[in-house]
Amino acid sequence: METERPRRPIGTPAAGPDECDTREGRALCPVLAAVGVIGTEWRLAIVHRLLDGPQRFSEILKSNTRLNAKTLSATLKFLEGQGVVQRTVVSTRPFSVVYSLTEMGLGLAPAARELRAWGERWLLPRANAANRLGANARRPPTIQGELPRIVLAESEGHRAR
Repeated sequence: METERPRRPIGTPAAGPDECDTREGRALCPVLAAVGVIGTEWRLAIVHRLLDGPQRFSEILKSNTRLNAKTLSATLKFLEGQGVVQRTVVSTRPFSVVYSLTEMGLGLAPAARELRAWGERWLLPRANAANRLGANARRPPTIQGELPRIVLAESEGHRAR
């Protein structure tokens, strides 16, 4: 039978990099905690965008065509609540809002740059190779066990009914 390890108080560092502890369902492992803050595609993309300096909402929105206003708004609110992003209302008419990284957000710069370098080294070559193979490489994957759909032309007898 396993003995239970003594628990650390919340906020104290783990004894080692591989040691994770849970309390009331919350992971205290620093890696898992960090992924909880920046772990989605849009959160990290927005942080990476704000590394260039303060941006207005519309500038961030235009930076990626796949990003919509609802997702951007929710993501910025989350990041602001976590202390990563700061929202500043500029007192000019018309009012505008500028988003920038806090000191905590700027601390993510090395991680964001390393992830970009990793993606450029490992993922871009794969994407380029797939693009060179042509349109056949882009076919959607088939669902295992699904039969191909065959569309039969309606016979004249069925149309008359």
